[in-house]
Amino acid sequence: MLLDEACDFLLPAAAARAVADVRVGLGYTAVQLDDGRCGLAYTFRDEVQEGCCVIGEAGTLTGRRASDLATWTKSSDAVPRAVGLATLNALTDVPPNDAEADLLTELQVTSKDVIGMVGYFGPLVGPLRSRGTTLHVFERHPMPETDVLPEASAVQVLPQCDVVILSATTLINRTLDNLLLLCRNARDIAILGPSTPLLPAVFVNRGVTVLSGVQVVQPARVLRVVSEGGGTRQFGNAVRKVSFRLISVPRA
Repeated sequence: MLLDEACDFLLPAAAARAVADVRVGLGYTAVQLDDGRCGLAYTFRDEVQEGCCVIGEAGTLTGRRASDLATWTKSSDAVPRAVGLATLNALTDVPPNDAEADLLTELQVTSKDVIGMVGYFGPLVGPLRSRGTTLHVFERHPMPETDVLPEASAVQVLPQCDVVILSATTLINRTLDNLLLLCRNARDIAILGPSTPLLPAVFVNRGVTVLSGVQVVQPARVLRVVSEGGGTRQFGNAVRKVSFRLISVPRA
């Protein structure tokens, strides 16, 4: 699976680094390395196992090799997978051709486009609809009052979309691989959110054309926000938004 490929790709770099801090918050999980770099991943709190202990190895993570936690991306539990992905994101260097461009500018959508969005990104919904696009939004928990559809509906709709925006949380719940298969007819496929691994080499051969994530620039602030149950709204200038287009490759 794609998340496994990302882990294997970064394991050599992970072996050379140690973990300095781990925070598993209600909104996000953060991992900081001994060189100061910090990565984020979404915490699926509705999938936390019942009981007072969420991670059995809690209290032993700081000081371990980053490669130990990176392999948690292969765990059967969503919370350890988030720790693993946050570790990978801490290890990922932002490509030199990064841009702080607006995602919609990067995608260049028009009124003729049919857009599929897996995961509700509120700041994008209004601008997309104002452009006259046909927008279909899918969520695990549908919201009829905002025209959000159940995720099962994506099977029928995504193959008809010109542009697809996929939440990087689909890596954590391991639905991304199947979703990408449904998007083969799309002109553009973007992976979006703080959980996004900025790894062009891993994504480009899967049809993904745009990566849009964040780079943590104030680790101490991010760690505090995560510990206090905050998320994207509270990160503010502590993270830098990064969006860039991947080199096009022929589709199979």
